[in-house]
Amino acid sequence: MQGLDREIRVAGEAKAVRTVRLRLPATSANLGPGFDAIGLALTLALEVEATAADSFSVHATGRNVDICSSLTGNLLIETYLSTQAANGLARPVPLALRVDNGIPLGMGCGSSAAVRLAGVALASHFAGLGWDRGRILTEASLLERHPDNAAACWLGGLAVATIEDGRVHAATIKPAVEWRILLALPQLPLATSKARAILPSNCSREDAVANIQRAALLTAAFSLGRGDLLRVAMQDRLHQPFRGELCPLLPVLLPLAGQEGILGVALSGAGPAVLLIVESAAAVPQARARIMQLAAGCAGMELVECGIELEGAAVA
Repeated sequence: MQGLDREIRVAGEAKAVRTVRLRLPATSANLGPGFDAIGLALTLALEVEATAADSFSVHATGRNVDICSSLTGNLLIETYLSTQAANGLARPVPLALRVDNGIPLGMGCGSSAAVRLAGVALASHFAGLGWDRGRILTEASLLERHPDNAAACWLGGLAVATIEDGRVHAATIKPAVEWRILLALPQLPLATSKARAILPSNCSREDAVANIQRAALLTAAFSLGRGDLLRVAMQDRLHQPFRGELCPLLPVLLPLAGQEGILGVALSGAGPAVLLIVESAAAVPQARARIMQLAAGCAGMELVECGIELEGAAVA
């Protein structure tokens, strides 16, 4: 990893090791018509500080502390270990981890992509693999199986990604806009596997064409800062109509697109959170009031405001 001290302590041999700090943003993948193709980086973030230690430990703060602080079934540690094992390191360096999590878990906000990227980046550093940012993105995407999520987290902005021959090809748009994001989070999480299982295996040519048109329009809207296009550009026929029964906030909030300063509405990732793009900070209070009014019957809903993360993941 460029800019990092790659020396490590292996099998008792003392070598200089720097503490590594990562900041990885939340994301909304599958954005509108961009199923498995388009993701948006958000200013909510997972922050990780890692130092070589004699044994693994995790000190966690922020959201979902019980999950983030566990040594059992910890996706960050599992990714770190499996990546090193796959590259021939028999005795991985244990880490003392400090984790501050700002990404809601199980809500479709890219928490697993952020954790996968953190685990791969740390494995590259502490094993001295020397992977560049492109290789780290590819390795994490192959584990995550959703390159749109991983690319948006790693690159920032509105990211478009695909995998060919085991390599991620991605590009990002970083719009110069004042748009704000409101995330409507229901009380209960939703497993991505469950949200994916409900989707049909085939679609009509008409629906496929409609999504291709809107996905192209969506990337143009972000590139040009054309908020007036988002109401139509964020419409979808491939996944949102089927996930509505698992994501109760979606059918309630979709009609808000084009109203009260709300430019566009889409499911965040596989749900159940709903993402609403608001034209400016000044329009947020009115948009928030309207959302709360429509979702009054959805007990336990949390409404989180954030921005679009333009820079992507930070490593220091």
